[in-house]
Amino acid sequence: MRLFKIATLTSLGLSLAFVGGCQSLSSSPATTQGALSNIPEFTESTLPGGGVAFPHNERIHLSTDQKWIASEGHLSDLIRLQWTAERAKPAIAWADEKGKDKTAIVSHDKANNPEQHDHKHISIETTMSPTGKYKDQLYTRFEIPYDTDVSEIRTHSSNFNVMDGILRVAGGGNRDLQFASTAKENVTSPLWTLRANSSQLTGQNQGADLQIIRYSDKGEVLDSSLTVKRNNGNIGIGTATPESKLDVNGDSIRIRESKTPASSTSPGNKGDIAWDDKYMYVCVAKDTWKRSELSSW
Repeated sequence: MRLFKIATLTSLGLSLAFVGGCQSLSSSPATTQGALSNIPEFTESTLPGGGVAFPHNERIHLSTDQKWIASEGHLSDLIRLQWTAERAKPAIAWADEKGKDKTAIVSHDKANNPEQHDHKHISIETTMSPTGKYKDQLYTRFEIPYDTDVSEIRTHSSNFNVMDGILRVAGGGNRDLQFASTAKENVTSPLWTLRANSSQLTGQNQGADLQIIRYSDKGEVLDSSLTVKRNNGNIGIGTATPESKLDVNGDSIRIRESKTPASSTSPGNKGDIAWDDKYMYVCVAKDTWKRSELSSW
């Protein structure tokens, strides 16, 4: 088994400390030389692919007083992973006691398969089921693309569960929860949107009305099928400005099932409406019905 020693340490404001039985290293040359003689030897990794193994149970402590400034080389990035080939994938991985990878954080530009679209993302990956079709394979669960002004964050084979908390959509414009179809290369096309719209918050509970938006097969807005006004709770079907508790912008309302109250004192609540093939019935007070005869013309 090969053994390794630290050869150099260039700090530029960074200190590397072995926390445990070893001495800490600082940017002082004299201190560094004295501490190097007390550092446990590194060994070759037993994991597939080899590499350098850090002494068992030793800890790395990184710290900096530098700022994240591009012109100075981003000196505060204490760990920098770089790919030097277009399909390389720098990663941080977690392995179990047998050395098998279980989770990883990966960032890369191009997919392993040249026929796939460029990935250009950072992703969190975890293994698939040990008894499933893709046994123990690392699989992207959460990805954030880069090189884009608006990043389309995606999940795969994942569910979100908010436990004792809030899933919140905030902002000054439209606050949307959208349902869409997915096409090739993760291109999406909207189908429905649940929206708190961008109408101004002017006081008196005005603004940010709730809407359901529907789209065509081409992803174009068709209309706002339903609107709920925040200030008074009025519901509009086919209209964004309902003027009563239920305002229908259409020429008919359908009650599919017929109902015949047994008598004018049958159970009912004020405002209930019913029909059969002879009469229309309206409940005008608690358990008080009136009817109007229907006729042909």
